[in-house]
Amino acid sequence: MQVKHLLLIALLGLTAACSSNKEVIDENLSEAELYQQAQADLDNKSYTSAVNKLKALESRYPFGRYADQAQLELIYANYKNTEPEAAKSAAERFIRLHPQHPNVDYAYYLKGLTSFDQDRGLLARFLPLDMTKRDPGAARDSYNEFAQLTSRFPNSRYAPDAKQRMIYLRNLLAAYEIHVADYYMSRQAYVAAANRGRYVVENFQETPSVGDGLAVMVEAYQHLHLDELANTSLETLKLNYPNHPSLVDGSFEPKQADGDQRSWLSKATLGLIETDTPLPPGETRANQDVVRQFKDARSEIPQDLLPKDEDGDPILPAGPKEAEESRSWFSYATFGLFD
Repeated sequence: MQVKHLLLIALLGLTAACSSNKEVIDENLSEAELYQQAQADLDNKSYTSAVNKLKALESRYPFGRYADQAQLELIYANYKNTEPEAAKSAAERFIRLHPQHPNVDYAYYLKGLTSFDQDRGLLARFLPLDMTKRDPGAARDSYNEFAQLTSRFPNSRYAPDAKQRMIYLRNLLAAYEIHVADYYMSRQAYVAAANRGRYVVENFQETPSVGDGLAVMVEAYQHLHLDELANTSLETLKLNYPNHPSLVDGSFEPKQADGDQRSWLSKATLGLIETDTPLPPGETRANQDVVRQFKDARSEIPQDLLPKDEDGDPILPAGPKEAEESRSWFSYATFGLFD
């Protein structure tokens, strides 16, 4: 039996074992004992067990001396257990039930922290992912939640950290808008690109992306032949960001070449509808881009680093399409997880 088959069997067995070994909490435990066991689980980083005990404590002793504290620590346990939706739900519930609690600012802080870390999964910890190119929904939620904390509790012990995170999130959101503007620019949707650039300039002052927003406005207005707006934006860029990469020896260098070769339909829809050659069934533009990028990268691999066949000729790595053609039924069934 192949190794990948053994891995699949082991994974299924582990899943079944985890689902069958659900922790049973002694019903005779007192409130204090249950709370102490939950604290011990938190100290040992057994967050799943801690969540179960804190829920049991709250349900068995809803008006006990540890009920409020259990609700508060349930937020933390869910957060550490990588259950963002459960953590935010617990935080919202605590805020709704205890708006005047002396530690309610902690609930606001954990709610914002949960959204802050929501996009930072396992891959983001080990791979150099550009967070400015990802969906900014969680980052925007985190910014708004930290803003609530700092506005309602300006003297909170968590306010300084929240403010620092807000600076980072604001820079991230501004950079995301620039990526969107660059995409519109590449699609020759110059009106949409100019609007994105202006949005950054107007709403994200004091972020590093303001200069990029001005550069986008200059380039978009030049393509649209709005010379007055382009000149005004260019002068502002030169005055405030004289060392911007788009300025070379005092002259502006656009990213996109001039000239609009789009069809009338593409122009009318600001690039949202293109009239390129239809794709074959099952093919997408994204797939074509991946194949093209792979081929470009493969062509740049030094020949002496490639493995050799029996005749001494270099063996090129198989591209996405070549690999797809030789996939087995097992690869298809497991979505390539064990390839």
